[in-house]
Amino acid sequence: MQNLEDIWEEDCVFTAEESDAARFRQGSLAAEDVRGWEILPDVCLQHVFRFLHDEDRCMASLVCHHWHKVMRTPCLWRTRFFNFSGQLFRYGTSEYKSTVGYVHSLGVYLEKLDVCVCPPRTNVVAHRLVQNISGLLSELVRVKAPLHSFSLVRLKLDRTSWDSGHRNSLVDSLIYFLRNGNLKLRSICLNGIRNDMQQGLKLLSALSEMQMCMSPRWHISSLDLRGFFSTAVSVHANHSILHFLQQLPGLTDLGLSYSCLSDELLMALQHRHCESRGKFGRNILQKLSLHCIQNESHHQLVHSSSWESLRINCPDLKVKLTVDQVINGDCLARMLVPGIPLTEFNMTALYASNDIWSPKPLLCFMLPLYRHSLQFLTLDLSNRNESVDEELLELVNVCEHLVDLRVWAFLEILTLGRLLQIRLTKRRLLNKIKVRIYSMTEKEEQQDQLEEVLLPYRQHFPPELNFFAEIYPFI
Repeated sequence: MQNLEDIWEEDCVFTAEESDAARFRQGSLAAEDVRGWEILPDVCLQHVFRFLHDEDRCMASLVCHHWHKVMRTPCLWRTRFFNFSGQLFRYGTSEYKSTVGYVHSLGVYLEKLDVCVCPPRTNVVAHRLVQNISGLLSELVRVKAPLHSFSLVRLKLDRTSWDSGHRNSLVDSLIYFLRNGNLKLRSICLNGIRNDMQQGLKLLSALSEMQMCMSPRWHISSLDLRGFFSTAVSVHANHSILHFLQQLPGLTDLGLSYSCLSDELLMALQHRHCESRGKFGRNILQKLSLHCIQNESHHQLVHSSSWESLRINCPDLKVKLTVDQVINGDCLARMLVPGIPLTEFNMTALYASNDIWSPKPLLCFMLPLYRHSLQFLTLDLSNRNESVDEELLELVNVCEHLVDLRVWAFLEILTLGRLLQIRLTKRRLLNKIKVRIYSMTEKEEQQDQLEEVLLPYRQHFPPELNFFAEIYPFI
């Protein structure tokens, strides 16, 4: 792929031979076809160019001066995704040159940038990643990229491949970017950075400063801090984060690790809402996403009264809870207390046959607490030694507003027929159903049985129902 910085120079001159080569590189075109492309309105060309990858866009820009001009339309370059691995490639442009070159030439159009990092396994790769990411952030500041949305995910700074120098350099680069970049960021995602407490608080302080320097018409409305702190940090015991959240009066969408949650944090969110109600409107905090994983701190108790108070003050609040490999019944009971405006629950529980845990209390007693609010439910269970068919059907039967159900579990095939019967007779809002039936036997025989069970229902499927079911060998 050619260097974007070289290709997109304004004073680029095209010869007739270059234009013809680019135009006919896939074979000769009829003259009338060429004329057809030439008379296309710019808006049509822009729509076509949106589907092209960088290499094809570069080649298209060489066709003629008109296409070169259209290719520099800002709407084609407002969104960008970079994936950093830190690896060296024998052929092709390096990660550093391609990303920094892109921002150098087209960063003035960039409004949404997503950066995903493949966590390094060695110190050498970590050092290369530091150079790549720091160079990108520095160039974004230099060109004053008008970013509205910025995402940097999966750094995982708690890995041993990052030494203290690497961590400090990356955090300092991020702070420099937040303090010196544009002041129009509305959405920030720092999911999976895994800072220690000191570095995390430094970054949060920079975010607060950026918010205070923004003009009244700009404010951070979406902030994703899931996995922001290391799993070894008990964040709920440190109240510094409460002060930080109170500095974000326009926040409507917040993502946190469950380790951050406490009664005090919910009170801080409630207090922030009351103070900013007049300035930013009534519907302030609308979505709260919580993520809980096995090796994070999740033993704290958050009382129902705190949830209830927050729900009253934020009547449009919707809570999403994702639980990954937490199968301790007492911990789940502490999380799923009454009063949470829970609209989405996702759980992965892949446990061994000798683990003393049953999903039945979750299905029978905990989740039915939210039968008036639950809309999205995803369950991935390895219940090979215990049937949960009846419990699952009863849960679907009582959840009045369920619209999306995804289940991966050991189930009887006949259960699918009963599930469809509930959908067709009672739960007409439930228009997305995806079921993966784990199996320890031959797939072909069960697949035939599945088709036989579904056959009487298929002719009654309403057009809005998106239904998918499969047999999946569980190894």
